[in-house]
Amino acid sequence: MTFRYIALEGPIGVGKTSLVNRLATRLDATAVLEETDNPFLADFYGGRPGSALQAQLFYLLNRHRQQLTLRQADLFSQITVCDYLFDKDKIFAYLNLDDNELFIYQRLYDLLAKDVPAPDLVIYLQVPTDVLLQRIRERSKHPTSELPDPDTAYLRELNEAYQHFFFHYTSTPLLVVETSHVDLQTSDRALDDLIRQMSTMTRGTQYYVPRS
Repeated sequence: MTFRYIALEGPIGVGKTSLVNRLATRLDATAVLEETDNPFLADFYGGRPGSALQAQLFYLLNRHRQQLTLRQADLFSQITVCDYLFDKDKIFAYLNLDDNELFIYQRLYDLLAKDVPAPDLVIYLQVPTDVLLQRIRERSKHPTSELPDPDTAYLRELNEAYQHFFFHYTSTPLLVVETSHVDLQTSDRALDDLIRQMSTMTRGTQYYVPRS
């Protein structure tokens, strides 16, 4: 594997974290998982004014701190697989913040983004919203699941925002993986195929439909 720093992305429920752990095990890599605890989320879900900006800035600062820690620890000298792309923070900001909040957010984002190393490869796990909703509902029935009950309209808007973002994404090599008909979380064959596809990546964007 020529790529040393690989970032996975996709909407909530698509299976990023479990795939990151599987890839890290197979590639003898370090798995980096986003810190998801946010003290402002309850207020955001409750619709309290100003809580959207507070929650967004908390996530932004947490991701920035984590990325700086990784860079200072020189973890990128070995293979590292991360379950988020720093740039994706803007997807949620543009969905959840009003114009005045966005002005503040963008000023801070522009300052922090300069410190964050770009991945060598980004993998975007793409899935239609209807399939994503079905997967979230199935997983939320599991007693250990931490997935919230999905808001169909918001999830559809979020998934469309992800698709738009990565359609225009050119910052790094990008592998778009269509996941509707394959189980990358448990299938060894699908994982092997994905790794082979990753090894063929060079520049630009490639689209890949895994075998089931």
